[in-house]
Amino acid sequence: MTSRRSFISSASAVSFSIAALPLAAADGKKYRTALIGSGWWGMNILREAMASGRIQVVALCDVDAKVLENGIEDVKSESGGDAPKGYKDYRELLNEAKPEIVIIGTPDHWHALQSIAACEAGAHVYVEKPTGHTIGESRAMVNAAKKSGVVVQVGLHRRIGPHHVAAMDFLKSGKVGKVGMVRLFAHSRGGAEMPKPNSKVPETMDWEMWCGPAPMRPFNTKLHPGGWRGFLDYANGTMGDWGVHWLDQVLWWSGEKGPKKVFCTGGRPIAGAPVLNDKEQTTDAPDHQVATFEFENFTAVWEHRKFAGNGPEKHNVGAYFYGDKGTLHIGWKDGWTFYPADGKGEVTHGDSQLQEPEGDSHNIGALWADFIDAIDKKRQPVADIESAHRSSCLPLLGMISWRCGRSIQWDAEKEEIIGDAEASKLLKREYRAPWKYPV
Repeated sequence: MTSRRSFISSASAVSFSIAALPLAAADGKKYRTALIGSGWWGMNILREAMASGRIQVVALCDVDAKVLENGIEDVKSESGGDAPKGYKDYRELLNEAKPEIVIIGTPDHWHALQSIAACEAGAHVYVEKPTGHTIGESRAMVNAAKKSGVVVQVGLHRRIGPHHVAAMDFLKSGKVGKVGMVRLFAHSRGGAEMPKPNSKVPETMDWEMWCGPAPMRPFNTKLHPGGWRGFLDYANGTMGDWGVHWLDQVLWWSGEKGPKKVFCTGGRPIAGAPVLNDKEQTTDAPDHQVATFEFENFTAVWEHRKFAGNGPEKHNVGAYFYGDKGTLHIGWKDGWTFYPADGKGEVTHGDSQLQEPEGDSHNIGALWADFIDAIDKKRQPVADIESAHRSSCLPLLGMISWRCGRSIQWDAEKEEIIGDAEASKLLKREYRAPWKYPV
């Protein structure tokens, strides 16, 4: 293993031995790899892929020519080889470059169309979470992957992070007891949001293509680059961004396919009413939400708040599993901790083991190693498209309930909302012409 992954050797308690995964196949096979969405996070993933020694970067794609040029130069500099070819349109990339692996680091509203196109081109796919912007898109991605027979890994890296795996082993061992409730949360500071003036589209950027199948808003630097997660035309706010990671922990632990009932409430009392006009914009995602997911034998509650911080509590992000023997917290940079219910037993703790040298890069290197191993061995990866789809459904169901202002009943087997035609319409959405919603 490279020094960037030396952290893995300390994870002796982890049941899934990432360190055993090979970085080089016996035949020296390197996969022709392309990146769609060459911004900050897409390049983070690509760098980890390059560090594995198992890929050859053949193409990059981005709708901003400047971003694309910078990405190409970075790849050429860091690989010491030829520069990959650049594309503005992912369809041309797939047709001409013929990659064996495609990394998708675009905003949520593009995940489905690009993943499906890559699958249909016969490429294995690494796509960021959540799977889709709507549940219908996400299911279409699953169908495309199954039909084509390729491997699809979703960026739910907490499924392979050493302290998450160790905590899950502890939870499944029965030491927490019977779990009746799970609380998942992400809290931060913030205040009123001031509108920002719309501005001219950068000369290097194709804004029409960036918006793609989603509604076309005026260009605004609050929206791009990076701010799109707070705009509901392109993402699903904090619950879609942070929530999918922690709600995924619930399905990973329980093995459930989904909840029976969902109710979500929230709003923007601190951020203020959304602003969208020809002159200025704000985000429109809630500044706080609480979503309750009713399962057969337990209840899970998601909450986020973008104001007040979390000073009075021990942790500001993560999951609490409440069992009759105690409480297990699984966190981010604070590892995991078990607090016995009687207050007398020993508190058990496992330190966070995030990838170094930059802990903020999480455990992408380990997730990539698993992805390559899954391709080599023709097996399912740890964050396969089916399980990631079911986890992505949870925040998306929460958003449907929030939009409707009432609880919804969910048939997880049929993936249908029961007895609510209005809510059922929100499982999909209309695409902006000429883009066609995937089946």
